[in-house]
Amino acid sequence: MKLEPMKKLPAVLSFQRATVISHGEFFNILEDGAETPLTVIRHGIRGTQNVNKKEEHGVSNMQITESAMTDRNAIGFGIRFALRYLPIDEALHACAPGKKDDEENLRNMRNHVRAFTKAVKGSKGLKEVSERVATNILNGRWLWRNRSLASDLTIIVKMTNENGENVGEVTSKPAGETKLSYNNFENRPGEVKEVGEKIAESLSGEGSYNFQVTARVDLGFKGSLEVHPSQNYVEGKPSGKKGGFARPLFKIGHPEKPNMDESSTNLNDVRTMGVAAIRDQKIGNALRTIDTWYPGFEKNKKPIPVEPQGANLEQMTCFRKQRNSSAFDIAKDMGNLDPDSKNGMFLIAALMRGGVYGSESED
Repeated sequence: MKLEPMKKLPAVLSFQRATVISHGEFFNILEDGAETPLTVIRHGIRGTQNVNKKEEHGVSNMQITESAMTDRNAIGFGIRFALRYLPIDEALHACAPGKKDDEENLRNMRNHVRAFTKAVKGSKGLKEVSERVATNILNGRWLWRNRSLASDLTIIVKMTNENGENVGEVTSKPAGETKLSYNNFENRPGEVKEVGEKIAESLSGEGSYNFQVTARVDLGFKGSLEVHPSQNYVEGKPSGKKGGFARPLFKIGHPEKPNMDESSTNLNDVRTMGVAAIRDQKIGNALRTIDTWYPGFEKNKKPIPVEPQGANLEQMTCFRKQRNSSAFDIAKDMGNLDPDSKNGMFLIAALMRGGVYGSESED
């Protein structure tokens, strides 16, 4: 039965993320195969001024910064994170009235959500979305700049059920025999289908699986090399002619206590701050870079992260600002939406992302 399309979304409408992701921790890989934590260090540096401004600057640029370096005996490094998916029919988190909402409007919205999530289960659209996410797990997109450091790259995905029992393990060589692209999803080797199947089952509520994802990066030599964890935003960080704080990195754990006795020869000029890591949000952004259904894809030729309005930081634009292309507009008639259609697959991925959809402009 066809549902009446929503004229406006309820003032309070939100969907919880169906994707549960841990931070990705870095580790060293030593010659004997041993793994050790790869840490962030804070240190001073004397660089040069390279500011594209007309005013005069000195030549030196004194600053405190942070770096993440592999162990001097490392032949590679790795990053490991955990991942789980929740049933998509549990995505609706809040649906409440505003000043101009009535109970009929809320009931209609809940019916739309219920009808769409029911249609999603077992659909080709869910299979497609799941396999696209699996491709981004196995091609290492989530490594970001760290991919460029690899002489050889291996991605390993171990899958367990809710009882901790092993249900599968796949290994991918993105630049080797697996041949997984970052710009299209045409190649679907068995590894992608196996991981995608477990993601789809999790989202359908047919099973509950945990995914442990590990990237092993072979450097091609032994030595200390800078790697690229996430960076932290710090408001009002120190700056000035006498030196500032250049780049705070994301790390897990507790920092080494500083030696405050500046007259001591034991002053720690290099201080360990914690284990280097990539934020869960950054990993999630990479995994959901599957949207090729947006207006303008034929010209742009690149997938973008699934965002309600197609926001893309790389190109500093929103690709889904046109009427009836944003997730906010599509959600108004989701109960009548074919999950195998382009808009249907986009909305499946948008619900996996979660977010606030409430319409405030009319209140």
